Amino acid sequence: MSSESSPSEGAGPPPDRRPLIAFAWLWVGAPLCYGVYELVQKATQLFTG
Repeated sequence: MSSESSPSEGAGPPPDRRPLIAFAWLWVGAPLCYGVYELVQKATQLFTG
């Protein structure tokens, strides 16, 4: 085994992934919210004439 695969010899704390997670939520959440908004508008038009 090489020393690279040893968990006891870490190079420090793991990188902070919060910005990546926030970006991923926005990447999915923004189109989802837009789609729900459009759905509500179309359903309102459909049922109110």
